[in-house]
Parts: sequence; structure tokens; C-alpha cells
Amino acid sequence: MLKVRFAPSPTGPLHIGGARSALFNYLLARRENGVFIVRSEDTDLERSSRESEHNILEALRWLKIEWNEGIEVGGDNGPYRQTERLDLYREYTKKLIESGHAYSCYCSEEELEEERQALIAKGETPRYLGKCRHLTEEQKAKYEAEGRKPVIRFRVPEGQKIVIHDHVRGEVVFDSDGIGDYVIVKSDGIPTYNYAVVIDDTTMKITHVIRGEEHLSNTPRQILIYEALDLKVPEFAHISLILNTEGRKMSKRDGDTAVIDYQAKGYLPEAVVNFIALMGWAPPGEEEFFTLDELEKIFSLDRVSKSPAVFDLNKLNYINAHYIKQSPPERLADLALPYLQEMGVMPQGDLSEQDRTWLLHFVQAIVNHLSYMAQVKDYVHYFYGSEAPAPEGEALEILHGEQVPMVLDLFKSKLQAMDSLTVEGTKTLLKQITKELKLGGKLVYMPIRIALTGQMHGPELYDIIPLLGKENVIKRLEAIG
Repeated sequence: MLKVRFAPSPTGPLHIGGARSALFNYLLARRENGVFIVRSEDTDLERSSRESEHNILEALRWLKIEWNEGIEVGGDNGPYRQTERLDLYREYTKKLIESGHAYSCYCSEEELEEERQALIAKGETPRYLGKCRHLTEEQKAKYEAEGRKPVIRFRVPEGQKIVIHDHVRGEVVFDSDGIGDYVIVKSDGIPTYNYAVVIDDTTMKITHVIRGEEHLSNTPRQILIYEALDLKVPEFAHISLILNTEGRKMSKRDGDTAVIDYQAKGYLPEAVVNFIALMGWAPPGEEEFFTLDELEKIFSLDRVSKSPAVFDLNKLNYINAHYIKQSPPERLADLALPYLQEMGVMPQGDLSEQDRTWLLHFVQAIVNHLSYMAQVKDYVHYFYGSEAPAPEGEALEILHGEQVPMVLDLFKSKLQAMDSLTVEGTKTLLKQITKELKLGGKLVYMPIRIALTGQMHGPELYDIIPLLGKENVIKRLEAIG
């Protein structure tokens, strides 16, 4: 049975790159009727936190990426946090030392740095040269007496070609002589990533490791440990880096990189999933909009590209706008509500029927203008309150047109005569004004729009006027003078 995993380090929020790795693992497991595990690589004791772990899991759940086994779900291969698996790592470390594949190293940080600088000066790749490879028991005792706490290093075999058959990159070959004996257990007894991940993957029966390209250089170290312990090596697939539109690796400088940031801005989870699926994976046809269920049926590793993926915010906004337009107004109203409550436009707590109706009509009026739901705040001034932004430039010039006083006066008088404002009633009202004054639509609609909103463009007038309400419309007209 196919088994895959997502194993984040809980040192911060779930980033877009991590979400994509989780998604690709999830999709492959679903398509192959396999198992998807989520576990926590929390051995960075200073930076890891349960809060970050919880936030990562909540972000996965928001994206509807569910796991069959692991943290908060359970299973037969736990525990699923590395800090709760230390006894297991010790068992395997003992095997490696007894078989001669690992040894204690007492070198100080200063000695290691001196060795590193000497290699750099000779133009060689910095690596550990094996000073402690063949220590006698007497030498070890001497170092122990000095108070030195050893690390455990893996004894890298010399002159070996390490071949990786990668599902994305094809055959990749590393030379063991360029690696150097590396640390697998730190002096405090905590295993390093390259060691713990092998023990975790093998004891959890992982068959395929799908992860970011930045881990490719770690893979030969991990394969050597598999071989030293006579364990089955899983299949690997290293997916490409995510670059910004300028071709550089994504960073905080490019704006939001965490999933929670997009959730906070009102992006829809199905849009984010759709977007990250298309970063580095090509669908079989021309279609670009896919639900999670559809992706589960068509995803495959052979359509994952080795070329870098590009994070294009415009593409995300385009996809999200599509899903916003497809969503029922009731859902959009619920999503818009927190932003309007933040602005004081909507009350906290339960809404009255009148507030709920206004909110529904508001989101329907602006749905075609939204790329993400936080943008509702940019449209509130069109529909709410007695004051409009002051017109400037060309908009102000239009208000000086000779027909404008007639248009606004007739509009105001007809408005005051109406018992209630509706979209259809407003459309009829505007048509009556153009007919009575024998003016083209632009000469009527534009002055009214600018008088009510201060702007020449925006949502439809027949949506704006009923939502503003008669009292606010009249106050805005009177403010123009």
C-alpha cells in the first residue's frame, strides 16, 4: 500500500511551499487509495511550539487536506512527534554504533571551524575529515574527563556513488567522498533531521517521499543510513522551488507567504488549493479550475515539472475571483461580515433581518469587483453612510456641467416622492430623468454617480441607491450643494 507523509517543523505558520508539498502528498494518497500521514518534526527545541503545530494543522484543515494517520488522528505507528520518539532513535543509534556505521566525535566547535576554513582556503567543499573516526577507548576517556560531550557521526563509506531515482528529476548521482561524516545525534541526545526522518519513515512504512527540491542534497545522507541499517529505501520525488515573478526564491519581501495570511484576507480555501496545485503540476487538458475531488482523480507525479514554479499573485486573484462568483450570496455574506464588523458598519453578535438583507444585497452588488473578500472594505463607502469622498480632478469638472443642477434637483424630488427604494424602482427612476430632461444617459448617470460616491466608476447606481437608503442619498446630494 502506498503511504506518504507531510512532516512540518512547527516553528512558524504553514507556508505556501509547505502547503503545496502537503497537497501533492494528499492527492497521490487519495488517488492510489493510500495513507497520508501528518507528523511533527519538533526537535528544534528552541523554536518549536505546540501553538505553531496547532496553527499548521488548522491551516491544513482549512484547505480540506485531511490525514488518515498522525497527530490528533492517531494510528499504529506513533507517537507522531519526534520529541516523543527519542527512545526509538536511541535503539537505532546503538545498532549503528555496534555495526561500526557510527561513532562518537568529541571535536569542539573551534576545531571544526578551523578545519572548515582550511578546506575553504584550498577551494574544497567544507566537510568533516574524520578526526575522531578511530579513537581508542583511552582517548575517549580523556575527552570525557575534560567534560566534552560527544556527538554521534555517521561513518560515510569512501568512493561510493549514491544513485537516486527521482520521480521528478530522473536519475541523480552523488559522490560519497564529497559528503564527509555527518552528525546524526547532537551532544544533547537529540537526533538531527537527516537521521530522525529515516527512522520515522521506515517505522511508519512510508513508501514515497514527496518534498521540496531543497531536500534533494539531504537525500544521499538519508540513503546511506537506510543502507547501513539494511532498510528498504522509499521512492523519492523532489518538487521544484517556488519563485516570485522576478525569478527569485519566494521570501517575506514578496508579501504574504503563509496560508493563514490568505485566509485572513478572505481568499477561499478551494481557490488556494486550485492555485497551489497548478504551481509545478500540469493538468492533462486545458481546464484550469479544479475542485479538490477533481484533483484527487487526475493528479499524478509524472505531470510534475522539474522547472521552478512561479507564484503569481495575479493568477491567484483571478482564480479566487472565479470561486467568489460561483459562491452563494449567503456564504459571501458570512465571509464579508467580520470585515464590516471591524469597520463598525455591521453590529457585533446576531444580525437583525434588516441588517442581514442589506448585507446580502451588498455582496451581490460588488461580487464582480472582488478578488478576495477583504476588498469589501474598499466598497463600503459606496453603499453606507451620509458622506461621500470629495470628488477631484475630472470628476469635479463633470459636476460643473450646465445640466448638473437640473439633473440633481429632479433626481432629488423624484427620490423624495418614492415610498421605498428597490433596484427595479431605481432603474425606472433614472430612465424617467433622462426622458424628461431629454439628455443622454451619461449626462444623467455620471453626475448622480459622482454626487453620491465622489467617483466616476464603481458598482451600478441602481445597486448603490437602494442600499444607501433615501436619507443618506439626500444628505450626500445636499453636501454637494
